[in-house]
Amino acid sequence: MADSTAVNAQITDAVTQTNVKVVAEAPAQAIASLYQVASHSAGLSLQNAVQSQQSLNQISTAVVSKAVALIMAIGE
Repeated sequence: MADSTAVNAQITDAVTQTNVKVVAEAPAQAIASLYQVASHSAGLSLQNAVQSQQSLNQISTAVVSKAVALIMAIGE
């Protein structure tokens, strides 16, 4: 009865090596994922900074235009 449930040693070795490989690669994959998330966050923050600067430049142009119009209207 014990012989019918025995598993070939090559099969157990293959499964063990696969498990060891997965466990050994897990930290490297976790760090790679962390690097990707961090670089994506940095890219988004730079995009937000550029968008904010462009919006402030548009507002600044409108304010300067209005100020010049008010200055020009003083002499009238």
